[in-house]
Amino acid sequence: MSTSIVDVSRPAIQRRTFARSLRGSLKGGEYTWALAFVVPYIAVFVAFVAYPVVYGLWMGSEVSLYRELFADPIYQSTVVNTVLYLALGVNIKMFLALLLSGFFMRPGWWMQALLLIYILPWAVPLQSGFISIHWMLNGEWGFLNNLLYTLFHIEGPSWLNERWLALGSAIASHIWKQMPFWTVILLAGRMAIPLEIRETAKVDGATGLRSFVHITLPLIANLYLTCTLLSTIFTLGDFGTIYFITGGGPANLTHVLATLGIRNAFDLANPQLGVAAVMSALPLMIPLVIVLMRRLRTAEVQL
Repeated sequence: MSTSIVDVSRPAIQRRTFARSLRGSLKGGEYTWALAFVVPYIAVFVAFVAYPVVYGLWMGSEVSLYRELFADPIYQSTVVNTVLYLALGVNIKMFLALLLSGFFMRPGWWMQALLLIYILPWAVPLQSGFISIHWMLNGEWGFLNNLLYTLFHIEGPSWLNERWLALGSAIASHIWKQMPFWTVILLAGRMAIPLEIRETAKVDGATGLRSFVHITLPLIANLYLTCTLLSTIFTLGDFGTIYFITGGGPANLTHVLATLGIRNAFDLANPQLGVAAVMSALPLMIPLVIVLMRRLRTAEVQL
């Protein structure tokens, strides 16, 4: 079988074409400087993003881990907690942020000062805020129960010793901590609406609720949906709220997937089972990321 000169030289031509495509329009020293700036970023990405993800997938790849995990009653209650944590925490937080963004649209220096105070919970360190809330909710000498007894002579409940009260307290704490950030984002979206549109709506009689329903909401709907998707992804990986407010108690009944993974990996000294607990959230995480990327790629976020 004969081989032509064209067939022999084709791989070399393809290699030269590939090298040219990498270089682009860069020549000489420009290409060297480009490599000097790009290689460190690639190394950091591989070391701190790609390698941990691949290693985690490898650690949680055994089927027996998921059999053990799914048979655990603590994991079953954790899935319920995670669904409630996402459904209530994200939707209540974003709805209140939408309403408060309209409140902070009012002019005046006092409104700016109030906004500054309002964002303090988000600005302060997570540990100090949540540890303070944990002690405020103490059933025996906590500030909240003492306040109830002083003002109304009511014996407050044991906030952290009953599953649903503890989980509700953690959800409320999450909303308190994260709502200011999303309020500011939605406030920026409202402020980006051209003043001419709002003035025209007032002339046409669209004020108050009508203006919000027919003017403001349609213009920031894409922004609101994008923020909701991002908030869901962030909340799914939220570890600090449950850890510092309830510690997963009472009796491991308020864990979410993020804290259960830490508990299995460190408290039970079973890293593979901990990784499996976290990886079990991927069926929910992956569709959320895909939907978010499609929205960002196919539709411009309208302000």
